[in-house]
Amino acid sequence: MKISKLAEGPDHTWYVLGRDPDKSDSVIDTNEYVICGKEEAFLLDPGGTEIFPQVVSTVSRIVPVERIRHFLCSHQDPDIFSSLPLWMGLCPQAKIYLSWIWSGFVAHYGHEYVDQFVKVQDAGMRVVMERKEFQLIPAHYLHSSGNFHLFDAELKILFTGDVGAALLPDGHDALYVKDFEAHIPLMEGFHRRWMPSNQARDHWLARVRQLDIRYLCPQHGCILEGDQVGKFLDWFGTLELGGALV
Repeated sequence: MKISKLAEGPDHTWYVLGRDPDKSDSVIDTNEYVICGKEEAFLLDPGGTEIFPQVVSTVSRIVPVERIRHFLCSHQDPDIFSSLPLWMGLCPQAKIYLSWIWSGFVAHYGHEYVDQFVKVQDAGMRVVMERKEFQLIPAHYLHSSGNFHLFDAELKILFTGDVGAALLPDGHDALYVKDFEAHIPLMEGFHRRWMPSNQARDHWLARVRQLDIRYLCPQHGCILEGDQVGKFLDWFGTLELGGALV
């Protein structure tokens, strides 16, 4: 997997992992994000069981795995955290932040670890790693009915799960968007099918437009940076969602 340093502050650093050339074609491509502090690390949407060996070996090149004390499970899909029991075998003291609505479902991945679940209520919450604070922002129905994004105000990074996701063609190995207009066709079908609610989208947009965002980081596809963030928010705001009705 590729490793790219996304941004660095005095006390913590973000990395993105992705584009594994050895990944099976039958498994959807995902990005994993690691936030490293001085003594602890935070792993966002660690991925499914099928890619666990690649992810853990790549993460270990950045930080000792035993320092991972926090996981975000943004929603319930298997590509988000079906690897839960494997990770918890290595990081048994880590906390897992997830929507309360999905706690009983995610427990099917590893019910013996439910005591480590932090059940996030619908309004979101603040999460502290060492002395660094992050905000879990509601993104319900985009696409999951219980869904959270994570915002780092200091480094101006918004992890957005499936919002901003793109389905990349074979051979596309870039981690960052180079040409926003050319990237739209890679995002459009995904968002029209997987995002069911214009009302939920508008509610999310009203909230995130108040944030100072430099990087918009989806779980699939490429990272949007700088003025691309505003272009994406404007484009997403005009898209007609939930178009799979027949």
